[in-house]
Amino acid sequence: MKKIFYISILAASTVLTGCDDLFEPATENHRQLESMWSEPSFAQGILANAYILLPYQTAPQSDLATDDAVTNELTSNYLRMATGSWAAENNPIDQWRDRFNAINYCNIMIANCDKVKWAESEVLSSMYRDHFLGESYALRALNYYYLLRAHAGYTDDGQLMGVPLILTPLDATMDKAAFNIPRSTFRDCVAQINNDIANALSLLQYEDGSIKNESDVPAKYKAIGATMSDYNRAFGDHMKGKINGRIVEGIRAQVAFLASSSAYAANSGVTVADAANLLAVALDRINGVAGVSADGYKWFADNSGIDNLKAGQNPDEIMWRAGRGGSNDHNLEDDHFPPSMYGKGRCNPTQNLVDAFPMANGYPIDHPNSGYNAQDPYAGRDPRLAANILYNEGQMGNTTVVTGLYGTTRDVINKDNGSSTRTGYYLRKWLRSDVNLNPSSVTGKYHYTPYIRYTELFLDYAEAANAAWGPKNGGTHAYSAYDVIKAIRQRAGVGGATDPYLEECAQSQSKMEELIRNERRLELCFENHRFFDLRRWMVTLPKLNETVRGMEIDKLADGTLTYTVLPNVEIRNYKDYMYYGPIPFSEIRKYDALKQNRGW
Repeated sequence: MKKIFYISILAASTVLTGCDDLFEPATENHRQLESMWSEPSFAQGILANAYILLPYQTAPQSDLATDDAVTNELTSNYLRMATGSWAAENNPIDQWRDRFNAINYCNIMIANCDKVKWAESEVLSSMYRDHFLGESYALRALNYYYLLRAHAGYTDDGQLMGVPLILTPLDATMDKAAFNIPRSTFRDCVAQINNDIANALSLLQYEDGSIKNESDVPAKYKAIGATMSDYNRAFGDHMKGKINGRIVEGIRAQVAFLASSSAYAANSGVTVADAANLLAVALDRINGVAGVSADGYKWFADNSGIDNLKAGQNPDEIMWRAGRGGSNDHNLEDDHFPPSMYGKGRCNPTQNLVDAFPMANGYPIDHPNSGYNAQDPYAGRDPRLAANILYNEGQMGNTTVVTGLYGTTRDVINKDNGSSTRTGYYLRKWLRSDVNLNPSSVTGKYHYTPYIRYTELFLDYAEAANAAWGPKNGGTHAYSAYDVIKAIRQRAGVGGATDPYLEECAQSQSKMEELIRNERRLELCFENHRFFDLRRWMVTLPKLNETVRGMEIDKLADGTLTYTVLPNVEIRNYKDYMYYGPIPFSEIRKYDALKQNRGW
């Protein structure tokens, strides 16, 4: 870790002071760090680096190593991981370096925030201090959560361990022993995260935004003489988009949900009821089930809404998001459009996932009441199938994409290694059909990455509430797992007015769990949840290694299409210790205080 933190501190100095030499003496860098006390812009820049390192992914990545997708990029680290090459020195889901870099920025801010002269006015300086200190605690909690998700696990002595808890700044002037820090238990890590969250909630406003009346100044600031103008400078509209109390409540619920899952619950001190209760706190802020966004399952397809989204503004579905990026962005489409649209077709949804979408009447396709026709497999299906996945003869903008063997372009399954689909399907989710990649007239569009969607939190609640109280019991809350799943299916047009399959599942806690897990798979597909869901559920090893299937389609002389399932598109090779990710081998080699997770 020593090298990592040396670079991280120097990077902050470089960004903020224009230093050209990344290798100038560490004592000089320490002096520059102290200058933040009189230079608030320098101090804010240190925290800005923690935002730059936010852990959210902007495209399907870990999904490519699950039963939901494969990639046609044959050198992909995710493909290698899924097929037997996952190792402590070859780990595509590694979070160690970036998370600890971000944590060190937060630690610098926490240690120095009270020393910074944020403003000439003591009142305004106190308010700025609260905002930036609250952000630092919140971001440190978030980064530790992602470290636990990627690196927590059982060691050879049978303990569930988290990661080293580093709560003070580290720099290159320190002896190596300062970096040789043992891992804390998973339980202690969760407790520390919750402590940071409590500190953040005591300092941050629930929402940032300018107020219009002196009477709206919060009492704690009115008591020290703050005016509306002061408040708006410290917490006004220009702060929107940064982490706030609403988001922190969401992160707190995510942490509890992870800790209460099967992979961690025995040694976390967190129950499914605890998780459900904290999720309800966040969801009650939007009026519970009544707050389910009517079109939340297709957040990525609202082209007009995305184009007109104002800075700091969120659609109803989104708790927190990235900025929109540039108006001519086409990176996602470059990677994932089919070849006929000048894309690389990288993410190929699987037949496994396609089969998980029910019929529009709500029944799974293998249910006797479903009405599924294997010779017309896309007819009468859940509308979310077509919203997320581009299948044979589907439309993307003005292009009809033919993946069947009778097609004439490289969109055809296995037509071209490295560009054509391997499964018979292309990605639709995330992509804007109004992007044009034709080299003669390339046109990009705005995009944004959702950091936390409310649908994720609703599905978290449904899973935890069902496990704690059963399908139709909400504990002390006004809505149950059943209510959540009914609302989510109804908005997608699944199940009709009565949703008989939901009613069937609601009679059994285990059947309801199965339905909730499937709804989660559909709603959150290609958003990098599935890889971690399968592991925290502790699914069986055969399920973790479920072979990826595809669909080959041909056309007879009379025009009839024939459908043949390809049973062995990709064989997966996970071992029984791979429910938990490894500690990086480079860190284990350098620091003898670190214990590796079992099996790695």
